[in-house]
Amino acid sequence: MVSKESRSKVRVNKHRRIRNRFAGTAERPRLAVFRSNNHMYAQIIDDTAGNTLVAASTLDKEVKSELDKTNDVAAAALVGTVIGKKAVEKGITEVVFDRGGFIYQGKIKALADAAREAGLQF
Repeated sequence: MVSKESRSKVRVNKHRRIRNRFAGTAERPRLAVFRSNNHMYAQIIDDTAGNTLVAASTLDKEVKSELDKTNDVAAAALVGTVIGKKAVEKGITEVVFDRGGFIYQGKIKALADAAREAGLQF
């Protein structure tokens, strides 16, 4: 019988390999995305200082009030729009996209596209 690692372990290993390739700086911070079973989270991080500059998730009151479900593609797109607008207000236009080991499709892609439309470049 073939034993397979769990999907969460595979994702964590993928994320560790991805994080070895890039880090966020003050000039170009990192847009980190996390997706749980129920919610989407996105934050823009300056890794040199270890600070979170901007954050948005489906748990935020203004985001959650506009949604029927918090774990679908529409929710991810709304989180992407919110984080993009907050970042542009703070003067952040260029970021490095950290998909967190998740496959770039569906919710992750919707969040990234919405952030791009809101004014972020990556």
